[in-house]
This record gives sequence, C-alpha cells and structure tokens, in this order.
Amino acid sequence: MLYFQLVIMAGTVMLAYYFEYTDTFNVHIQGFFCHDNAYTKPYLGPEESGAIPPAILYAVVAGVPALVITVTESVLFLLQYVSEDLDNREKIIVMGDCCYLNPLVRRTFRFLGVYAFGLFATDIFVNAGQVVTGNLSPYFLTVCKPNYTALGCQQVVRFINQQEACTGNEDDILHARKSFPSKEAAISVYAALYVAMYITCSVKAKGTRLAKPVLSLGLMCLAFLTGINRVVEYRNHWSDVIAGFIIGGAIAVFMVVCVVKYFKGKPLLDEIPPEESVSSGPMITQPRMEHSMEKYIASQTLIKCLTIVSGHFISKIRLLTALRPVYIITNVLHENSVHFSHVICL
Repeated sequence: MLYFQLVIMAGTVMLAYYFEYTDTFNVHIQGFFCHDNAYTKPYLGPEESGAIPPAILYAVVAGVPALVITVTESVLFLLQYVSEDLDNREKIIVMGDCCYLNPLVRRTFRFLGVYAFGLFATDIFVNAGQVVTGNLSPYFLTVCKPNYTALGCQQVVRFINQQEACTGNEDDILHARKSFPSKEAAISVYAALYVAMYITCSVKAKGTRLAKPVLSLGLMCLAFLTGINRVVEYRNHWSDVIAGFIIGGAIAVFMVVCVVKYFKGKPLLDEIPPEESVSSGPMITQPRMEHSMEKYIASQTLIKCLTIVSGHFISKIRLLTALRPVYIITNVLHENSVHFSHVICL
C-alpha cells in the first residue's frame, strides 16, 4: 500500500514539473480586440520584482506548514508523554525505556504527505486551467506590442487572433497568456486553510479558545492579501484571483475532510507495538489464567506494582492479577528468566 502511494505521489510531482518547466502542453492562443482597455495596464516588470516574489511565496508555502505541523505534533506527544495519564496506559517496557515512538513520526509524515500531495494537485489544477483557457493578463498588450498599422486597426476595431501579431519578448508574452486562474492566490489559500484547519482540529489545550481563531484568521488574511496584491500590480484580473481562491480552498477542504478526516487519529501513546517487534531484552507479560473463575477475578482486579529487577528500577506496569498477585508475578518473572530482588505491590 505504501509503495502504491509513493507511485501516485511521484506521478503527481512529475506532472506538476511538466506543466511548470516544460513546453509539453501548448498554451491556447486567445485573441484580443485592438486597443482593448482590459489588457493595456502597465507592466511592472518580472515576478521577481513584485511585492511578493515567487521565491518567498513558495518558501513560506512549503516551510510554514511543515514547521507548524512538526512542532505541534512534537509538543502534543511530549505533553501526553509527561502527563499523569501515562501511568495508566498499557505499554511494553524494555530495559526501563519506552521502545515505541513510531506514532509520532507516522502522524507527522502522514499530515505533511497529504499536504504536499494537495499542494502539487493545486499546482496541476491551476496550470491546466491556464493552458486550456489562455486567458490574457491585464498587461498583455503592453508586452505584446502589436503593430496596429499592419493589422489594420487604425480606423476600425478588429479582433486579432494571430499568434504573429505580437512583436514583444516571447517569454513575457507567453507568461501574459497564463492568467486564469491565479496560481499565487490558489496555493496561498490552500496552505493557509490547511494549516488553519489543522490548528483548529488538532490543538485541544485549555486557554486556546481565542488563540486558535487568531492564528487561523491571520493565515487566511495573509492569503487574501496575496490575491489582492496580484490585482493591485495588474498581474491578474479579479476573476483570476477569485477562481484561484476557490480552487485552493476546495482542494484544502477535500484533503482535510475526506483524506485525513479532520486530522483525527489514534492518540500518540495509545498504540501498542506487537510483541514480536521487540527482539531483545527481558519483557514482562501477562500471566496465563487457566480457571474460568480466576479469569473473571483477574478482569475485575487491578493492582499497580513497582518492579525492581536486579536492583534496577524498571517501570510501573499494569498487571491483571488473581487472588495472589505476588505469587503470580514471581512465576511470570521466573518464566522469563529474570532474576529479581523483590516486588512491591501498591
């Protein structure tokens, strides 16, 4: 199952790469009217010279969610590890140390993996829309620099759909033909909404009733400002930004609701590894109850014991015992070839 998921993830990354950095998919050539005011806005330079350069945007979109999820999962694990309820949890002890930390790693990689898949999926959706529609940017005619005299636009308004009508820089013209939907708006809203829903659904600590909404709404505000900046700098139309918001928000909601189930899962310390996974070290197991009455009594009796083995403190464990707990524990330790000094039952 893991191999199948890795194949899907690799295919998604490759498809996003072909959309982004190759000319495998040709952009649709959309025509325009002569002197159309919707496409004559000033060109403020390449994307790198804008208020939000692509490098900074991509670094924030990739780094902030990874940092937030990793730190939050680690803090939640540590809070559960040092809580008082830890003594009441059944777990396997090897040489006095907890031998099972996989749930923390598994939950973190699961949430980050789903986020990465959704991010690449958002990029694919946006690039596919740009390639299929070929919608023109507000500054298209500024970089296109059409020869209106040769096109016959001096006296009448004509519709031009010729690719050779432009005389400007080809790279700028190609980029100006990919306006709908806005990629920056889509990925910013996706990242903000995913992290906001993660914080809201995962953090259950007391005193966060207002902190969680403040953080969530702050992230959404930053994504909203990113979309507005695209319109202010004449790089996208309002319709492009709104479409990007819808795509990014829809994918984020789908990932949270249908894939990670509102980030719900088993508690980090509730999962017990199988016995065969522990290969070395003495292991304390539960004694066998042969008589049915003893099984019933054992299920109703709960005694905490502090085990001292060879003069070294091992751990507090939960043992379901019958009427004579010390005798049964002695047999358990003898069956596992553990030399002990004494057993203290609380």
